Amino acid sequence: MNETIPYLPGLSPVDGKDLCARFDGGRLSSDGGVLVLRGIEQRLGLAGRLAGCLADPRDPASTIHSYADMIGARLFAIACGYEDCDDLDVLRFDPAFKLACGRLPETGRDLMSQPTLSRLENAPSWRALARMGLSMIDLFCDSFDRVPQRIVLDIDDTDDAVHGAQQLALFNAHYDEYCFQPIHIFEAATGKPVLSLLRPGKRPSGEEAARVLRHVIRRIRHHWPRVGITVRGDGHYGTPEVMDLLEDRGCGYILGLAGNARLTRIGEPWCEDVAVRRVRSRKDKLRRFFQTGYQAGTWSRERKVIARVQATSKGSDIRFIVTNLPGRAKVLYDKVYCARGRMENMIKEHKLYTRSDRTSCHRWEANQFRLFLHTGAYWLLHQLRHAAPRRSPWRKATFETLRRAFLKIAVRIEELKSRIRIALPSAYPYRKALISMAGCIAAQGP
Repeated sequence: MNETIPYLPGLSPVDGKDLCARFDGGRLSSDGGVLVLRGIEQRLGLAGRLAGCLADPRDPASTIHSYADMIGARLFAIACGYEDCDDLDVLRFDPAFKLACGRLPETGRDLMSQPTLSRLENAPSWRALARMGLSMIDLFCDSFDRVPQRIVLDIDDTDDAVHGAQQLALFNAHYDEYCFQPIHIFEAATGKPVLSLLRPGKRPSGEEAARVLRHVIRRIRHHWPRVGITVRGDGHYGTPEVMDLLEDRGCGYILGLAGNARLTRIGEPWCEDVAVRRVRSRKDKLRRFFQTGYQAGTWSRERKVIARVQATSKGSDIRFIVTNLPGRAKVLYDKVYCARGRMENMIKEHKLYTRSDRTSCHRWEANQFRLFLHTGAYWLLHQLRHAAPRRSPWRKATFETLRRAFLKIAVRIEELKSRIRIALPSAYPYRKALISMAGCIAAQGP
């Protein structure tokens, strides 16, 4: 029997002893940590939420894999670094993934194949996708143990390069490529995703941004009628439509404001003042903050505008923001507005570490569904990080670091008559942290 087992050739001897490597280790998996993700998914109910938005027209008597099973398999695969449907052609036999999906590792039915998953991705209609978007906002609200008094929503968009004639793809001169330009909304304090929306590869208009925020705020207020909401965004979102909406809804905002000729004239004395102060103080760089009432021709009212003026040996630079929040100009700019820079890291984790830019389907509906799947994988990794001990370095680790440390674990899985035995490596270096995280996840319950 040993003669039929493949072996690994070309290994050099060590200390005079030959290396004999054969593929006879049994039912092994390199993704043992996916079993920890299973507990997170069961508590969040991600697969069930998304599947519940889809009408299943298939014959139940001929159906092998439910929509919830297929979505769950895709969520686990993406979280473990397998972002394509093709990866499931191999992972469908993996014992750890079968256990994570609620199937026995040996006697249980194998997972679904790539063609089955591709049909799933093309199943949702735009109405089903709208329900999924609302369901993701519901998930955000349900993830809090207590209703917060105030939340801060960071909104931004990013490029998603395309390489074919996909629907909604446009050429964007700023990025110098054909792309989508999806909008992402995160909650600033917790880093939890609220909504990821696929859209054409162009800058969102004020009307479009206001429409997106209107739906998000309405859904959040449906759960939390009295919660205070503050919205932060760059100059894309400092438009009269967005500001009118937020003021009408009783929300705070602090938004970037594009400069114009009138603002430049207002800021000229400030730039001169800061430049003179820098020379007199003999400093390499000097920053000062100013605020004034300002009303553009398209605005319905006067609003507070804050200017950050910075002078160096190369000249002066001025940037503007608009806000309805109380407070000093320096605090509002440095501590409140600039803190939205963390949003860039959230988008990076969503885009780079869950590969959410793998939107290669032709139909926009399929690509939007993929974006929801990658957002679901983001939730799994985010909650895994949140389960780490409070003062451990894992609380600030990137998703890729968490994946390599806690998901890419070799395990041997053996199905016995009365139980399933899972053997983890004795030399696994992060044993204490993994035990603590698994206990924290189990204590939260389903």
